[in-house]
Amino acid sequence: MAVPRPEPRGYPGNLGLLFAEHAQSDRAAIIELRDPGKPRSVSFRELDAGCNAVARGLAKAGLKPGDRIGILSLNRAEFVMTLLGAMRAGVVPVPVNVKLPADAVAFILDDAGARMAFAEPGPRRLCPAHLPIIEFGGNFDSFLDPGTFDAYEPSPDSIAIQPYTSGSTGRPKGVLLTHYGQNWSRRILAHTRGTSEKDVILVAAPLYHKNALNAIKQGLTAGAMLPLLPQFDIERYIEAIGRYRCTVISGVPTMMAMMLTRRDQLAKIDRTSVRTIMMGSAPSSPQLIRELRAHFPNAEPLVVYGVTEGGPVPLGPHLGGKPRPPGSLGVPYPGTEAKLVGGPSPDEGELALRNPGNLLGYHNLPEETAKRLRDGWYYTGDVCRRDAEGFYYFVGRTDDMFVSGGENIYPGEVETMLLRHPAVHQVVVLPFDHELKGQVPYAFVVPKPGAAVTEDEIKRFSLANGPAYQHPRRVFFLKELPLAGTNKIDRQRLQKWVTDGTIATVINDR
Repeated sequence: MAVPRPEPRGYPGNLGLLFAEHAQSDRAAIIELRDPGKPRSVSFRELDAGCNAVARGLAKAGLKPGDRIGILSLNRAEFVMTLLGAMRAGVVPVPVNVKLPADAVAFILDDAGARMAFAEPGPRRLCPAHLPIIEFGGNFDSFLDPGTFDAYEPSPDSIAIQPYTSGSTGRPKGVLLTHYGQNWSRRILAHTRGTSEKDVILVAAPLYHKNALNAIKQGLTAGAMLPLLPQFDIERYIEAIGRYRCTVISGVPTMMAMMLTRRDQLAKIDRTSVRTIMMGSAPSSPQLIRELRAHFPNAEPLVVYGVTEGGPVPLGPHLGGKPRPPGSLGVPYPGTEAKLVGGPSPDEGELALRNPGNLLGYHNLPEETAKRLRDGWYYTGDVCRRDAEGFYYFVGRTDDMFVSGGENIYPGEVETMLLRHPAVHQVVVLPFDHELKGQVPYAFVVPKPGAAVTEDEIKRFSLANGPAYQHPRRVFFLKELPLAGTNKIDRQRLQKWVTDGTIATVINDR
């Protein structure tokens, strides 16, 4: 159930028209890189026509404002056309993670009440049999109805898009985001980041996730060019940076860490065009930022704090121009209020946010909405601290924190400490049951290329650099960390490998 807002907030207009200022331009909006040998250039004019054709097709099929459609696809131009075209018709797109199992996909489409789904040939098998399917590369072209279209005029609380949470702590939840709120968000991002028509923004994170959606909204708003990979591939990502002289590269920290393992390939491309490296959706270590600066000498690595329900990007650069301290998430954007609650001091606690981009509510979940959204404040579940200059720093998740022998442990704090070890490239810390302590930390480490390090060394380093209760009782060395569908680390799979006893096999196989 949505919670009515006391007054209109945000910016009026249909979010599907976000690149209206550039709609008649023949400059490239998207360079689709699905076929490595045949890049496909889509101009702003062609993209605008495609969005209108989708909107007309939906209206012709009998869909009305407020109806839902699912989108199940890797990144491609048709995904963007369908996303924005649906919005123009007032229809609410529901982007679905194509790496979810069929029962989870069916739950999302049923919970959203989707009238039809747009899908690639592979992911369409995940869709329930009763749902009409428009297939990209199949009947999509015949579904389109070319022509002009007068976009739906939304009210302040009209829903623009309904993404779903990952479901890592239960069933996925539909997040209701409005046209007004998301128009505020994309204009703030494009303006404060200085994005312009001269920018080339590489997108490889999945479009069903806020990380890539933000890059698309920011880039198209400013008239930038967007090379679009179907999914993250290290070699193709690096090749695209050099070929298209990208000025902005974006993704999650895991993607950037994986890219840095291919230093031989990085050395073959010109990296001087990159001015910004945007990383979000997970914490970034100071070590990763230092390494990125070393390999991209003209770039500023930005740790972007984003939460689907809360903006989705509420923190950014300091209004007075003060440089962002290492590891900081920034300060609240204009229009965003932030406070820290329930902690040991006013400068540490759970982060609560209030801005025009906040969710209207969770779809069909009035109790969860009431729990997380109070008086317009969204309670993120993220524990942060704030320094004297007003900069925010991520500490951990309230639902990640565990108790070991009476002491509170945030895995993120242990990970940050372990990343200072000279042999550690990546690390994840997870809690495991212990007979006496309740739970204790285990560490999963990816060593730097060529580094030799032992479990005992990691334990001694931890004991020397942090409180004894934080030191990992077990350390597992892996060649790489498993990824979930959003390119974030799959912590559930790591947990399963240990609990079901297959971790030794995994280590040997790798």
